[in-house]
Formats: sequence, structure tokens, C-alpha cells
Amino acid sequence: MAQKIYNTKTRKKEIFQPVREGAVGMYVCGITAYDVCHIGHARAAVVFDVVFRHLKARGYDVTYVKNFTDIDDKIIDRANREGVGIAEIAERYIALHDEDMASLNVLTPTVTPRATGHMEDMIDLIRALEEKGIAYAVDGDVFFAVAKFPAYGGLSGRNPDEMMAGARVDVNDKKKNPLDFVLWKKSKEGEPSWDSPWGMGRPGWHIECSVMAIEILGDTIDIHGGGADLEFPHHTNEIAQSECKTGQTFANYWMHNAMLNINDEKMSKSLGNFITLRNV
Repeated sequence: MAQKIYNTKTRKKEIFQPVREGAVGMYVCGITAYDVCHIGHARAAVVFDVVFRHLKARGYDVTYVKNFTDIDDKIIDRANREGVGIAEIAERYIALHDEDMASLNVLTPTVTPRATGHMEDMIDLIRALEEKGIAYAVDGDVFFAVAKFPAYGGLSGRNPDEMMAGARVDVNDKKKNPLDFVLWKKSKEGEPSWDSPWGMGRPGWHIECSVMAIEILGDTIDIHGGGADLEFPHHTNEIAQSECKTGQTFANYWMHNAMLNINDEKMSKSLGNFITLRNV
């Protein structure tokens, strides 16, 4: 009997056909390493651990990639508050994450890359998009021109008006279009930064997952997963920048776990309504 998989992009079950016979490449977005894990992280970890175990039990050779974001505004803010470097913050919370995952008895992914380990690859991808006229630089920042990718929003099924309303929340006068998203951020004084063709700066959040997925699993990956809150804009932006770079379908199957709700609100650190695994 053929293996079927529910594809959140098409919203239906489909026959699973991996790119390479007998092998599966699966990429799942991991944590931003600035605090301890909450039970929402646990839900995602268990969901994709079950998928990983199931595929292995079906006889597939599975390469399961789950990344760590180790450069981000939240990490920088915490490092500044504590008077330490971002590497110390990232190392601390990656170690605590690993302890929490062990307490859940989930398997360790095959590869656990970190964003800062792929800085040159990110710069190369951004430069390639700029050369194609799909990205544009303004005063040290680089943006992806959403209008250059007509299929934008196909994953989430959102129409341009819905996406535009969300984009207006984060107004940036440098953008040609409110929906355009940042690929490279000009560094502020005292922030961690890397040299690039556009000056000292650091990558935007979305670019790291595209680069790590492609570098480890290839231009087209079998399964891309994460929480439902990542469907837009994170995964939507990953698709746009990846497919404009490679000309290939970025991921054949998308899987999203639902969010945990507390009092009808998504549980999140920003809302302060989260429960940590350690407290449980």
C-alpha cells in the first residue's frame, strides 16, 4: 500500500514520492536560542519526532535537519541585558534545549545546523537574488521584491490584501512594497555583524532556513515542517527566495503542527502566557 502524507500546501492527502527512491530529506524549523523551551516547543518536537520515527520504520533512509537560530534581535537583547556575548547566550539555551528534548525522549535529528555557521552561504544566496534583479539594496539593507515572485502567498492561501494588512504593521520607508521582506540587515552600533557586499550587517531571519535546507538536502527537499505560526510569513518567504534562486520547487510536502492555545490565545513568550518544560 502506498504511503500517503497530508500536505498543508494543498490541504489534502497525497501519495508520498520522495526525490530519491528510499531516502527522505526533512527540514524542520527549530528554536531561537534566547530562552528555555515551553510546551509549545515540546509539541512540535514530539510531532516531528513521530514523523521521523515513522518514516524510519517504513524503511526510509531519513536525513532529519532541525536548525538553531543563534543570531537574532531577541538573542542580542538578552546578551545586552546580561552583559555577555551572543555566543554565550546561544550556547546556554541550546544546551538547555538539548536537555529538555532528552527529557521528552525524542530522537536527536540527523543534522542540527546553526545560522552563524552558514553566513557566507547566506551572503551568496542574497547576492544571487540581487544579480537576478529580485533583491535590492537600500543603505546597507537588502530586501526581497515580492512582486518578482507571482506565486507569493500560495502556501498559506492568503490574498494580497490580507498580507498587505499585516505588512503595514511593520512599516519601513526603505521598502518599495510593504510586503517586501529583509534579507540582510545593516548593523546598528554595538551589534554583532559580518562583512558583506552591502557593508557590515547580519542576515534576516528567513534567509537562514533556505540556505541550510538547500546546502544540506538539495534544491528540492521532500518535507518541510514547523509550527502553524510559521506558515506566513516565514515559510512563505522561504519558498519565494529559494525558488527564485534555484528555479526548482523548494519543498514537495509541507507539514505544520497546530498551536497550543491558553484561554483562546496562542501560547507564546511575547504574550507571557507560556509554560516551560522545566516547570512542568
